[in-house]
Amino acid sequence: MRLKLNLDPKISVIKKRLDGVKRIIAVSGFKGGVGKSSTACVLALLLAQNGKKAGLMDLDFNGTSDEIILGLKKEFPQEIEGLEPPLISGVKFMTAAFFARNKAVNLRGEEITNAILELFAVTRWQNLDFLILDMPPGFSDAALDIIRFIPRAEVIIVSTPSALSQNIIAKAKAALKNFNIKITGSIKNMSPEGINFDGKLEAAYGRPAKLLKTRFAADLKKEIERLSLY
Repeated sequence: MRLKLNLDPKISVIKKRLDGVKRIIAVSGFKGGVGKSSTACVLALLLAQNGKKAGLMDLDFNGTSDEIILGLKKEFPQEIEGLEPPLISGVKFMTAAFFARNKAVNLRGEEITNAILELFAVTRWQNLDFLILDMPPGFSDAALDIIRFIPRAEVIIVSTPSALSQNIIAKAKAALKNFNIKITGSIKNMSPEGINFDGKLEAAYGRPAKLLKTRFAADLKKEIERLSLY
């Protein structure tokens, strides 16, 4: 995937693009199937519902799914000195899915990093209270590069009660501390200690208004308050 715009994707350009963003929250699960994308999408919707200027960027290039969760239709970024993200249910939204045209994004290694940097460089977020990043999975090169190039990003870790998830999260926390990355908090999904399992969540995909009325959203709202994001 290449965005055919004559803009310089250097780090200085990215920094300028993010100057108007107060807080950058990177939502990561470090393991598939923990509900990372659902958490990122509903988090952005809840922030917007609470009067915050919120943006959402899907950086899982090999498995974009936020467009399905939010119910993307014919919306597309406007080209105004870069790309102006469309507004979906009060959330400014950017994803590689805009350019993939329902095809798999066939990128590997450094190609993914370059595409992510280019997307950051061309996206005009302007003034936001929160920019939510739906991170690439695990500790891939792309995930590490985002942490390196966006040093003020804070991490929210999504996990489940499973032993596998908890083991990976423990390792991830130690690694993030080694990188001096701020961990804003952890959210335990599908657990009475955080977000209870919601069997009706998937049926609400594609309908943001319905998503905001799910038990998942109600529990996540409590987690947002616990993490002092409001």
